[in-house]
Amino acid sequence: MAASEQPAAAMKRRHKAQYVPGQQAKRPRGGGGPRQLELGMQGILITCNMNERKCVGEAYSLLNEYGDLLYGPEKQFTDQDGRLSGSEEEEDDVEAALKKEVDQIRTSTEQKLRRFQSVESGANNVVFIRTLGVEPENLVHHILKDLHTTKKKKTRVILRMLPISGTCKAFVEDMKKYSETFFEPWFKAPNKGTFQIVYKARNNSHMSREEVIKELAGIVGSLNPENKVDLNNPQYTIVVEIIKNVCCLSVVRDYVLFRKYNLQEVVKSNKEELVQQNLLSASQEEKLKEINLAEEDSKEVKPEDKGQSEEEAKPNESDSQQA
Repeated sequence: MAASEQPAAAMKRRHKAQYVPGQQAKRPRGGGGPRQLELGMQGILITCNMNERKCVGEAYSLLNEYGDLLYGPEKQFTDQDGRLSGSEEEEDDVEAALKKEVDQIRTSTEQKLRRFQSVESGANNVVFIRTLGVEPENLVHHILKDLHTTKKKKTRVILRMLPISGTCKAFVEDMKKYSETFFEPWFKAPNKGTFQIVYKARNNSHMSREEVIKELAGIVGSLNPENKVDLNNPQYTIVVEIIKNVCCLSVVRDYVLFRKYNLQEVVKSNKEELVQQNLLSASQEEKLKEINLAEEDSKEVKPEDKGQSEEEAKPNESDSQQA
């Protein structure tokens, strides 16, 4: 009886493990290195609409295309790096040669870090591509500039693509300390510029948007009093993306021109943008008319009209007597 129960229990355990959601699908593929967003990383934060797997594929295709243009082909391990030569195999005995080859394969696997590598972001509909040997700001700016110029749509599910040049702990004091050095290349005297701060937090409830923006703006001002806030068309946009307990930071150019770094919007033609603007202004005009009509309806009745309406509302005495 116990022997028959054991296989059934084992089958039950296997059946349960088989349906652990997303265990295989979410695991990043290829190369070594960390598997999730961590402190000290640089990379590119990408938002999408539901289809994260396809988003990763599009990201690799786009980044590799422009990465090769800017930085040349990615260096790969060759067969010579991972194998023993014939002379070495002849000199060593079979067991030593086999052990040496296994060690070399293990070492090459651990050290094979790709230029672009997807890691777990920690938020739904968000993909993080870790970068090595790449300046995320320059790469993403180059991509958006080309898409804005050519108006050639190259992605379907990717929405926004934001470079991340630095990460720190998502606590105000840590962010302040980190930003004092991080902001220097753009805002420390004699450097200066107009700026805005855009903030987004995911899976984090202990941060205050107002407090973070106030503190970071204060640091920019302390680096050079000539740095001024401009919410319409700033030279620089400070991007603050918080996911769980990791704060991702970057300073980007042409944030307004490149439609908030949205790959779907930046490829729209001027005509499409104009039509959108006209539709928006038309809807705003309709709303304004509705507001005006509502205000007119809510105005008080003129005194003479009020008096007249009251008299009309009174029952006629002769009528009441007749009744």
